[in-house]
Formats: sequence, structure tokens, C-alpha cells
Amino acid sequence: MNEIANAKALVLGYFDEFENAGADGIERAIVRHAAEDLRFRGVHPFNEIKGAGGIAEKVWRPLREAFPRMQRRQEIFMAAPNWIDGTLWVSSMGKFFGLFDNDWLGIPSTGKIAMLPYCEFFRIEDGRIAETALFCDIVSVMQQAGLNPLPIQTGSGILHPPPRTQDGLLFEPQDEAESEKTLELILRMCDDLVVKDGWQSPNSSLANTWHDDMVWFGPAGIGSTYTIERYQVQHQGPFRAGLDDIVFNGHVLEHAEGCYGGWFGWANLSMKQGEGFMGLPASERPTEMRVVDMYRREGDKLAENWVFIDMLHYLLPLGVDLLERCRSIART
Repeated sequence: MNEIANAKALVLGYFDEFENAGADGIERAIVRHAAEDLRFRGVHPFNEIKGAGGIAEKVWRPLREAFPRMQRRQEIFMAAPNWIDGTLWVSSMGKFFGLFDNDWLGIPSTGKIAMLPYCEFFRIEDGRIAETALFCDIVSVMQQAGLNPLPIQTGSGILHPPPRTQDGLLFEPQDEAESEKTLELILRMCDDLVVKDGWQSPNSSLANTWHDDMVWFGPAGIGSTYTIERYQVQHQGPFRAGLDDIVFNGHVLEHAEGCYGGWFGWANLSMKQGEGFMGLPASERPTEMRVVDMYRREGDKLAENWVFIDMLHYLLPLGVDLLERCRSIART
């Protein structure tokens, strides 16, 4: 338990220093808390980077220069061993909130508040951050800037809210039995989806692990939906109908603490576009999805699910460069 508390304290200390550092102090903040050979994985165009200097220059400096006044607003914060290999990970989900005063990745600035939904993971080893993964919804920022580089989404285009229960910041130790219950449930749900149901997700199967009034908060480009019935119509149905040859590749991390749990993969899924997903044309080109799922359990079933997908990475093999499309829209 002390190991988990120490890991949380390390990451929270890094957050504090990062927020107060400014664009020029980010590398120092990383160095003070991370291992020398820090490994970073992030959504496209960041992908994989080694070392504090590269991470600061390629990922964080451009963001901090675009958002000179920025806050990290956490909605879920938890830590637990990885079910896969026993390593210790800290997870943080929420939004970067700030004044979008300068262009970012070719997205035109607005001079107004913008929010970047994120989920960030930290592997802790020997009292240092040894590895990180950053998933953030870049398409959401495009939409907030008035750009719509994708067809109309099947779900609702909202910025996801925090947990309904407002209890996702797990700064204090949690009941281990509750953590085990959450982990067992999300793993069983995943097994039902991938193995038992073959991605079909019939109502009867979903009802075994989900509350009827579940909420699925999807990424920009897909959108969010409410209740099992609407989830099937507005996401699961289009997902299954539009994609072919879906293969589950596994996860990098699977963990849970208290009533919260989640995972990410690199990449979780391989598939072909098939008949067409997200309003895009059919294609036989292979592609893959890097996905984050974060969950809240309520009683014996799941109540809420926050989903991040590296949309830019998924679309590139299909011949769609969203960043270039965004720049083209902004120029016209």
C-alpha cells in the first residue's frame, strides 16, 4: 500500500511542477521525476519518443506555447499493479484546460478557452517515472476551433463530464476487495465482447456486465451515447457493420483501484475498414486502433465508460491525414 501511495505522490509532485514550469521549464520538471531512459508513447503525431529532452520538445513545449495559461483538471486519478505483468502504474484522466492563444499542430487558435480531453499513464519503477503513455483527443480541439474534418458522428458531440458520483480522484487507499471486484468485472466484460460474442454485443450479453442506463463517452468523431439500447444503435452497430477482420491484440496495461479501472493497448485492435466506419468510404486497407478504456463500476455492473482512440493514427493507413485536412480547411 505504501508503494501505491508513494507512486501517487511522485506523479502528483510532477503535475504540480509541470503546471508551474512554463514552456521553458518542462524538461527540468520531467528530469526531476523520471528515469534517464524515460519511454513515451502517445497519439499521432507524437508516437514513440525516448528521453526527457525529446518528449519536452516534441510533445509538451508546443502544447504549452499554444496554451500559455493551462490547467490540468483531473477527473480520475488512480494507481494499481498491472494485471498483466505486476508493474505499478498510475493513471490520470481529465482535461487540459486553457486559453488557446497560439496555433497547435496546425489547428488555428481561438483566443478562447479550449479543453483537451486526455488520459495519461505512468509506470513507476525505483521511485521514478520509467514510462508514460499519453492519449489525448486532438479531434475534439479541432471541433472546438470550428473545424469539422470528419463526417457527422453517430453519437453526441459533447465534451465528456467527470464521473457522475464525483469520486474519481483516489488520493486515499482503497479497499482491495473492491479493486479486485472491479478488475474481475472489466476483464469478464472484455472476454465476453472478444471471445464469447465475437464483437456482436447482443443486449442479453451486455446486460450481464452493464447497467441499462450505462453511459459510453466516446472520442470526437464517434461521439457519446446513453443506455445499452442507444449504445448498440449509435456505436456498437456502426462499429461492427463498418469494420471487417477485427483482431484483438491485447493490452499493455490492465488495472483497477476501488470502483475504477481501465486499460490501454499499442495497438489493441487490428482491422480493415470494410463497408466503412465513421462515414468514411469502404476500403480493404489494413489499419489499427490504439484505444484507452476507463470504467466506473457501480455495484455489480459497469455504469460509465470513457474511451480514447488515436483517430489520427487509425486514419493514416486509410489515406486520411487529419492534420493536413485541418490545415487545408483553415487555409480556405
